[in-house]
Parts: sequence; C-alpha cells; structure tokens
Amino acid sequence: MPLAPLLRAMLLVRGSAAGTTLTGTLYERGEDAPSFKGAPDEAAPYVWVCDEFYAVESGGSTQQVGGKSVNVAFESPMPRGFDTREQALTAAREHVRTQFARIGVDPEDVDIEVEPEHEADV
Repeated sequence: MPLAPLLRAMLLVRGSAAGTTLTGTLYERGEDAPSFKGAPDEAAPYVWVCDEFYAVESGGSTQQVGGKSVNVAFESPMPRGFDTREQALTAAREHVRTQFARIGVDPEDVDIEVEPEHEADV
C-alpha cells in the first residue's frame, strides 16, 4: 500500500493581549526559510522568525497597549534554528510572551494560537 503524501506547513504563532497582536513564523521541514545575513543554517529543520521590541521612554513608534500609549522600539528579527518541532514551538511561545512582557503586559495574559499559514503536498 502506498504511503500518503506528507503535509508540510509553515506555522504562524500569534500572541494576543491588551488589544494588540504579535505574529511570528515557524518554517518547518520543506519550507524555504529566510536566507539573509544572520539567518540560521539552512540545514536547521525548523526556523523561527519574529519581530522583537521593547518599551522606550521616548522615540520609537507609539502603540496602544491595554488602553495606554506605549513608545515601542523594534529590533531586527533574529531567526533561530531548532532540531525539533517541539523545541521550536516552545521557543516561539516563550518569545511571543517575552515581547509582551517587554512592553508591560503580563505574559500570563497572552493568548497564543498556532495555525498553518498554508499546506503543501510533498
């Protein structure tokens, strides 16, 4: 009996809290991960990419967070490679919660969703 084709999906990991949302991308096996300076080795089976930001006293971009204006500065995304899907998803969830904490949102208040961006037959 022939084996069914494997489905591979690029996953979106989305955190929502205090009226704002942050979404990052987890590239799985078979997906084309980013290939720019600083990107992890192409051989990494799972690659996580997401914005990084933090609150600043002045400058940055003003965002509404929990009904308050917060000045937010953005850093360049720092892609990270992982050996397993579980490691990558754990790190992605932690990363999203950390970004919210950096702008004054309790990480426990962040709702995390993981969903496929699309599916492709292999």
